[in-house]
Amino acid sequence: MDHAAEAHRTDLMTITRYVLNEQSKHPESRGDFTILLNHIVLGCKFVCSAVNKAGLAKLIGLAGETNVQGEEQKKLDVLSNEVFIKALVSSGRTSILVSEEDEEATFVEPSKRGRYVLCVFDPLDGSSNIDCGVSIGTIFGIYMIQEGGEPKLEDVLQPGKNMLAAGYCMYGSSCTLVLSTGSGVNGFTLDPSLGEFILTHPDIKIPKKGKIYSVNEGNAKNWDGPTAKYVEKCKFPKDGSPAKSLRYIGSMVADVHRTLLYGGIFLYPADKKSPNGKLSLPYVVSDGRSGGQAFTGKQRALDLVPKQIHERSPIFLGSYDDVEEIKAFENGASKFSEHDWSKFEVATYLPDESKIVGKNT
Repeated sequence: MDHAAEAHRTDLMTITRYVLNEQSKHPESRGDFTILLNHIVLGCKFVCSAVNKAGLAKLIGLAGETNVQGEEQKKLDVLSNEVFIKALVSSGRTSILVSEEDEEATFVEPSKRGRYVLCVFDPLDGSSNIDCGVSIGTIFGIYMIQEGGEPKLEDVLQPGKNMLAAGYCMYGSSCTLVLSTGSGVNGFTLDPSLGEFILTHPDIKIPKKGKIYSVNEGNAKNWDGPTAKYVEKCKFPKDGSPAKSLRYIGSMVADVHRTLLYGGIFLYPADKKSPNGKLSLPYVVSDGRSGGQAFTGKQRALDLVPKQIHERSPIFLGSYDDVEEIKAFENGASKFSEHDWSKFEVATYLPDESKIVGKNT
């Protein structure tokens, strides 16, 4: 055994050590936030294990069958939701939980309540992709509960800029947890041999401009004019710049993770079928701590105040310069009612042409 190498492994920056270091910068801290994050990390480890087991079961043809104890296997998204609800309630640091899997908010019983609202978590985004081995993930965000009185639903309906922390955990070829707590964005990778998340991507900064655009072009015929024109510019630039490459996985955590590391832009615009967008607003906001930005088509995503817990919104996020470009297209468009699609120009692909033309609906 190489004792020197083994000793060096104990000097790794784990996520627990990182959070404790951040806590030490705030002498007034009571450790509540650290405890809450530790429970989120525990939930991520559990879900990672469940995803790996489910993937193996699919490969050997056991999907949908009963396990060795004879109990029916639960759907992964339901299981993941239960895991996080129990982990968060047992932390004793939350008052309200809002999950993508539950229609109503969960109010924690008074004896187990704390100072925080973990109101923005999707326990397993993209779970339908597990059969084909595509990366899926957990998305979360944390708010502070408003001072005084009983916790109420209004505590959840805050703009993204009020978040204390936000992040996601991606389950794929490796398990990666990306976390922002107000002092930059950092990525941690799970070391299975240690059972610990190790800091592998310190202080992530998204490139100012990228070479990739990510969008579901199957919806192109329903896009509005500005979105269609922007995507046309990505593919057929007229200023002599190189065309962008299309990369679209269909699992938001994976698409956003690639965008964060490599740069470019991720788009999920409003369209004729979904005039308010399809992504739940609280689950997708992205701040500028990595040097990028997020835009709804009308305003900065972090400034938008949701009116309901599962409010939907269009989203354009990624490299700063790329989002500035789509903002220029959107801001230059005619101002119609968001529901008046009869006046919008939509994109249509012609079978015999490799370009987009405008067509009135």
